[in-house]
Amino acid sequence: MTEQPAPENPEGDEPIKQRKNGLYPTVSDELAASMKSGWADTELRDLRPIEQAGEAAARRAAISARFPGERLVIPAGNLKTRSNDTEYAFRASTEYVHLTGDQTEDAVLVLEPSGEGHTAAAYLMPRSNRENGEFWLDGMGELWVGRRHSLGEAEQLLGIPCLDVRTAADALKALDGPVRIVRGHDAGIEAALADRTDAGRDDELKTALGELRLVKDAFEIGELQKAVDSTVRGFEDVVKVLDKAEATSERYIEGTFFLRARVEGNDIGYGSICAAGPHATTLHWVRNDGAVRSGELLLLDAGVETHTLYTADVTRTLPVNGTYSELQRKIYDAVYESQEAGIAAVRPGAKYRDFHDASQRVLAEKLVEWGLLEGPVEHVLELGLQRRFTLHGTGHMLGLDVHDCATARTETYVGGVLEPGMVLTVEPGLYFQPDDLTVPAEYRGIGVRIEDDILVTEDGNRNMSAALPRASGEVEAWMARLKG
Repeated sequence: MTEQPAPENPEGDEPIKQRKNGLYPTVSDELAASMKSGWADTELRDLRPIEQAGEAAARRAAISARFPGERLVIPAGNLKTRSNDTEYAFRASTEYVHLTGDQTEDAVLVLEPSGEGHTAAAYLMPRSNRENGEFWLDGMGELWVGRRHSLGEAEQLLGIPCLDVRTAADALKALDGPVRIVRGHDAGIEAALADRTDAGRDDELKTALGELRLVKDAFEIGELQKAVDSTVRGFEDVVKVLDKAEATSERYIEGTFFLRARVEGNDIGYGSICAAGPHATTLHWVRNDGAVRSGELLLLDAGVETHTLYTADVTRTLPVNGTYSELQRKIYDAVYESQEAGIAAVRPGAKYRDFHDASQRVLAEKLVEWGLLEGPVEHVLELGLQRRFTLHGTGHMLGLDVHDCATARTETYVGGVLEPGMVLTVEPGLYFQPDDLTVPAEYRGIGVRIEDDILVTEDGNRNMSAALPRASGEVEAWMARLKG
């Protein structure tokens, strides 16, 4: 990576942002003059709106109806420093992406009260200024980080007016009336509105935006299916290279899946869990630096994020050598039976908690049957004793966030009722910690989870990740075919 220049006295009518420790503290007048001219017109014309422009407009209308007469400010967020002068890859805020379809850093969506509704405008960074040298002397100029859309191009793509984001703070300061902002993404915009916002009222906006995502529209369901389909191919990729993972580490599995995510999507939707052997008993094992051994299990929990930022979330627990041992199969089949019960409970009108309760009951029954917990089962469930081995909830909403709709109210989410268009995971598991002296030694260090992405339909549900085998025998046959 080359270091960006930072002139002390850039020529032009506006100052440009400077990078410290630049290689070129000054530039000659002749070079500055040369860099101003000789560039082709690259403006893109007659662009088609992005695929989800209509859906984004409908989502804005829905949140507009929730807060009539109030100005709503939804920032995309800013780049975050990773180290010194390098930044983490940018990921726009979920709320901003959901309402615009745009993924631009520093952007701000403003819904301005108008009549009985709102008018929308997106504040974005325009093309880099060539007159003052911004495009090649600024560390964030287009010569360094790539071309961005002009405001006119963005208007065609997003279907809303687009303004220079560098004017946003002053423009918002100058406006009167009630305002709410989604906090935590843009400190500058928050500061500009600090004397006119209230944390409680702002939280209400974020809650409403979370609840707006509970039921997915047709575009979102299509994107989630794309994410799942790519994820299925990523799991197939991993099975094909398990021998190489055995020769190296869990990192080979992580890298293999990441390649599929980057080739077919934007990224992974969350840190991949590539947990081999006893690491499978750690719920969020993302270090992925352990050994992969024949005879042990691999718990792979991973999801591809599409170019529109919708993510899958799928888990399979695979025998590294392709065949489950007798005890591994017993535990795996119990989790499979539990998941089957959970999936069967997913249907419109059912309580959200029903699928969790159904899955947990099966696992509690197995733990009592195996003598690991003392019954009766109702007593175990009443006291939650099975949780020593089941650990977590059985699922969550899925969408732009892997744990989507997290800001929704309890009564509309976990205390609510399932509706067609909701997408959720069903992911029971059993985990026997390596140091758990309450279970026989042969159980210790075994962790099993099976997770699928389930769409609530008008008449029941659809397993979006059904292309990945789940039953133990089917998993073994699938692995044998892939290994050739």
